[in-house]
Amino acid sequence: MSTTPSSTAASSAAATSAAVAPHPFDLAGRVAVVTGGTRGLGRGFAGALGAAGATIVIVGRDDEAGAAAVRELRADGVTAEYRHADVTRPDDVRGILRDALERFGRVDILVNNAGACVHAPALEVTEEDWRHVLDVNLDAVWSCSQIFGRHFVESRSGVIVNIGSMSGIIVNRPQWQPAYNASKAAVHHLTKSLAAEWAPFGVRVNALAPGYIKTDMSPVDDPAFRQHWIDDAPMRRYGTVEELAPAVVFLASDASSFITGSVLVADGGYTAF
Repeated sequence: MSTTPSSTAASSAAATSAAVAPHPFDLAGRVAVVTGGTRGLGRGFAGALGAAGATIVIVGRDDEAGAAAVRELRADGVTAEYRHADVTRPDDVRGILRDALERFGRVDILVNNAGACVHAPALEVTEEDWRHVLDVNLDAVWSCSQIFGRHFVESRSGVIVNIGSMSGIIVNRPQWQPAYNASKAAVHHLTKSLAAEWAPFGVRVNALAPGYIKTDMSPVDDPAFRQHWIDDAPMRRYGTVEELAPAVVFLASDASSFITGSVLVADGGYTAF
């Protein structure tokens, strides 16, 4: 069967378009700010975003860990910087945004990952414990989202990924953590509220709700917790940072361009029961 000149030209144009069209997961040319990015989940998120092509600004308070994270990212060919800041202080957050804009000329992605948890029965949670968890997990997410969101709304472009938790959906056991659970449930609904309000301005806001993930700070492989943390999950295992981090890339990239106001649960099926 012969090919007409017009169909040949159309095929050629389509091939050229496919060759130059960006991959939906490609973050080249974008700048991502990751709070609590010096270790654990945040470090994994920063690495995955960098591997997808983004320039990374890691935010934290541990300068040694921050410097080590940046060295590792740069060794992998990622453009990365560390910014010492306390996300519970709005002036620090404004400084993060200002410095990133001065250094890179743009900010496209905010990952609100910094978090805190206190394990204690409700009657033993002190006022200081409650305030600390809510300050980090909710108030800081609010101020970071508002400060960066103002820039995104003005730019009519931007993505916020809030790190919630399956603890915002269920009550964990055997440990009691009422402040943490309440804070993550609030983060999920704040995510929906901001997404609804800012969608007309081209700004997307989603949340990732992890289940039990292995990090240096999470004793998921402790036999004492296996009955409730592992055996209760359909997949009967914990997750790893490496398999969770791509979900952040998905939510931060054009691959999720029609998704906003969603809470993506990654828990091995734990909340299915």
